[in-house]
Amino acid sequence: MAPMMKCFVMKGIGEVGFLDKPIPEPGPNDAVVKTTCALVCTSDVHTLRGGIGDRKDLTLGHEAVGVVARLGGEVKGFQVGDRVLVGAITPDFACENCQRGYTSQCQHMLGGWRFANVKDGVFAEYFHVNDARANLTPIPESIPDELAVYCADMLSTGFMGAEHAAIPLGGVVAVFAQGPVGLMATVGARLLGAGLVIAVEGVPKR
Repeated sequence: MAPMMKCFVMKGIGEVGFLDKPIPEPGPNDAVVKTTCALVCTSDVHTLRGGIGDRKDLTLGHEAVGVVARLGGEVKGFQVGDRVLVGAITPDFACENCQRGYTSQCQHMLGGWRFANVKDGVFAEYFHVNDARANLTPIPESIPDELAVYCADMLSTGFMGAEHAAIPLGGVVAVFAQGPVGLMATVGARLLGAGLVIAVEGVPKR
């Protein structure tokens, strides 16, 4: 019998619970990561409420870091035991959309969004990562898991928003809302060479 693990799943719209599932096996180009830290995203809440339709016993979550537990035979550059970050979007980086820079649209519309959509997510003791060389990022020893995990979605989403804005060098940018993703868009705009960034926020404590 395959070894089992605990998972936090969507049993159906509006219903969650814990479930035992087999620990996943990696394909030749894939990895299995032991979860050490994960975050809940607003998208998980939308999913649970039926935002992408009903899902039966789907493991939730798409923001996590962990330790490589198993590697496919074709994966180079990583070893079992490496601390790694896995992005919320896991493209193959080989299809036409990816090569054109639209990695979230890998192969087809929203095709890069796999976790807690078309495959089990990261709210489990272990999770499967497709195309490991493209989707694993080593975590420097100086950065704890509790900080690195924010790069899985919040930092990358904000940075991608700034990139899609096509900011001219020295240009003026307005970023509406300064929550975690908005802050990352603000930082991203600066890094891309904006001359003036105007942060718009209606919550005084932000």
